[in-house]
Amino acid sequence: MSNQKLAEYVTLVSSDGFEFNLLRSAACLAGTIKKALDPKSGFREGEQNRVHFETINGVVLEKVCEYLYYSQKFAESKDVPDMDIPPALCLELLIAADYLDV
Repeated sequence: MSNQKLAEYVTLVSSDGFEFNLLRSAACLAGTIKKALDPKSGFREGEQNRVHFETINGVVLEKVCEYLYYSQKFAESKDVPDMDIPPALCLELLIAADYLDV
């Protein structure tokens, strides 16, 4: 794999089977995803460009993906608008963010 070009897009799969295709550059803002997708890590995810999350459901993973793109978009900005987060998801998102290292 060291001679192959890394895929531009990766797939994140929720515990309930929802799949989210997103730019590798955005996905790798999460430390856990970055490590899993590293071709040198020897993990299956690095070869398949696909990461399964057994403890993160589709609703939460969708919001995580939205945040990763949001974070990438505003990386160089100083006045970043608040992201809309439904109060009912706050605890699950906090747990997911901690696990994903974002």
